[in-house]
Amino acid sequence: MLKLNDNFLRLSDSYLFTEINRRTADFQRQNPDKKVIRMGVGDVSLPLTPTVINALHSATQEQADAATFQGYGPEVGYKFLKQAIADNYYALRNIHFDLDEILINDGIASDIANFPEMFSDDAKVLITDPVYPAYLDSNTMAGKEITMLSTTLYPTVSEQINHLKTTGYQPDIIYLCYPNNPTGLALTFAELGQWVEYANKEHAIILFDAAYEAFIQDEDVPHSIFEIEGAKQCAVEFCSFSKSAGFTGLRCGFTVVPKQIADGKLLHNWIRRVCTKYNGAPYIVQRAAEAALSKQGRAEAIENIKYYLQNAIILREGLAEIGLTVKPRQNSPYLWVNVGMPSWDFFDMLLSKYAIVCTPGVGFGKAGEGFVRFSAFANRQLTQEAVERLKNNK
Repeated sequence: MLKLNDNFLRLSDSYLFTEINRRTADFQRQNPDKKVIRMGVGDVSLPLTPTVINALHSATQEQADAATFQGYGPEVGYKFLKQAIADNYYALRNIHFDLDEILINDGIASDIANFPEMFSDDAKVLITDPVYPAYLDSNTMAGKEITMLSTTLYPTVSEQINHLKTTGYQPDIIYLCYPNNPTGLALTFAELGQWVEYANKEHAIILFDAAYEAFIQDEDVPHSIFEIEGAKQCAVEFCSFSKSAGFTGLRCGFTVVPKQIADGKLLHNWIRRVCTKYNGAPYIVQRAAEAALSKQGRAEAIENIKYYLQNAIILREGLAEIGLTVKPRQNSPYLWVNVGMPSWDFFDMLLSKYAIVCTPGVGFGKAGEGFVRFSAFANRQLTQEAVERLKNNK
């Protein structure tokens, strides 16, 4: 008899962004004359930079010549991109990895969701709340025991770790995302160091999502968890070109698994898993990612990051004018706003009254109730128009 995975029954009825799209589509059908401004989903709006486009064109031309044509590539990524990551991403921060510790993917979402396969079925998973919903859903599908740690009840790292010690809960896997999606919070060296120290002491592993590191502005905030002493013994890092270089449509990222963890067995098993279930990111995309890491590519990307951060400032000031409090500092393209009412109610009010889409905070976890997330990834004109609608109450 066919038996399905009953863990899927434990999932919420609807994925957060699917529900947002459904409600937005319903509103648009009922109000075809209204121009909807989407400030919910974290998709970029600026085009790919010239350096990246040139690399794409060049790599595409290579595919038209038998002498330079590339078919199946290495599942774990081409050496040229791994070397660019090692030299132009990590070595610049005085961090050094062997190339086989760096694995290329088609965006980090799948790697983050699939990495729990590396651990036993009874591994205990700790996820901070609120957070990107894919962490919870993927571990739910896998049948893992999950504990959500409220960062509303325990706002500092010290309070979170003390809570774990007090309750006696010892996680095997700890998901961390900083700068955080959705709250925008970034941890300092000292704060992230507390998590690394805790993980090493408790023999836990940290799965660190660094998708938004390019937006970090404060000097006391690390861009990589591997800037913290001891992290190579307990952490796996997931990095993305989606937000830093605008690759949301191209799809490319990388995962770093240090050999120091489990005497290299974790890296060996992950490589084995990748080679069995994945055929690798496209050659032309990897050439584009290599270009994004060049000196000129990084300079162009920084200008785009500044553009989105300026959008965030415009949004922050506009929201403050209508009496809403936004935090934290500018280390993220997201604004986490306390709206003083159920977050889906605020979503519906904002959509119906202003034709603006945000993201309800409760969709990121119970601790997100009463908050919403605004994205600064819209273009400048739409960002300014959204603020004017709110200020003018129309």
